[in-house]
Amino acid sequence: CKILRCNSEYVAATLQLRGPERGRAFCTALRSYSLCARRTARTCRGDLAFHSAVHGIEDLMIQNNCSREGPTAPPRPRPPAPNPRGFESLDICDYERSFLHKHGRPPGFQHCAAFGDPHIRTFHHDFHTCRVEGSWPLLDNDYLFVQATSSPVAEGSNATVTSKLTIIFKNMKECIDQKVYQAELDNVPAAFQDGSVDGGARPGGSSLAIRERSPGRHVEIRAGYIGTTIAVRQAGRQLSFSIRAADEVARAFGAEQDLQLCVGGCPRSQRLSRSPRGRLAADTARALCREVLPVEDLYFQSCVFDVVTSGDASFAVAAQGALEDARLFLPDAEQLHIFQ
Repeated sequence: CKILRCNSEYVAATLQLRGPERGRAFCTALRSYSLCARRTARTCRGDLAFHSAVHGIEDLMIQNNCSREGPTAPPRPRPPAPNPRGFESLDICDYERSFLHKHGRPPGFQHCAAFGDPHIRTFHHDFHTCRVEGSWPLLDNDYLFVQATSSPVAEGSNATVTSKLTIIFKNMKECIDQKVYQAELDNVPAAFQDGSVDGGARPGGSSLAIRERSPGRHVEIRAGYIGTTIAVRQAGRQLSFSIRAADEVARAFGAEQDLQLCVGGCPRSQRLSRSPRGRLAADTARALCREVLPVEDLYFQSCVFDVVTSGDASFAVAAQGALEDARLFLPDAEQLHIFQ
């Protein structure tokens, strides 16, 4: 029974679909999926995965208003045969490809961000505004350690901003040497601490790489071996952090690694109310934030809080950057905006 091959071809055909033409291309991929399934019907008649796929295709056709008549995509070329050492060694440093091969579907992903005051958007879509002065772990798992260091936004204020980020990519088999990335205010480098821009001399070293998006202001770190992308930005006198991590990676920690702001949010004793009191009138702050954040969600609310508290308009840029990262990193667009 070759239904898993049909599943993989369908996933590969729809994985990158974006934009206004998505609907038409999606229906084409569904018709191809249906045709592939019908061709396996004789040998797969007693296979549960086959029957599950057939029912799934029917449901997706109805949900997306797809006609059964129409063009189908030509079959995708088969991947090259695995090397003599086997698929595992060939693709161990390409997490998404390896996961697709093993499970017949792409992996799930989670998103976390820390920006502004700082505000934490957790993997579970909780949204906290934190005091957290000093150094606190955003992540602490088997693959990554991320620590944010915060300092007061203004003298006498309870609110803080992130002034330093330390990210450790831990050793992993054939893929990478341990790499440390560190950013501080006015120093957002496009290299690891040792001066390198990739994962080192191991066979999968290129599966970890840094790309400069805006000199001194925005870098993106792609860790393909763990299906993870990280963005670090500076806006005004603050740093922000965003991550898109594979489910498996985000959950790879033990009971002793219990303090992670991306997982549990801020401890209750460190949470602040988002009722702004400060140096700038709330109406002025709202007008400023509305220019870059037209949807009055929690990114907008956070922007207003930060601008009122600090009197610094650059906080609007930080909230805008966090929303842009969320738009890129979240697998489900419907989860982009969070409302009170």
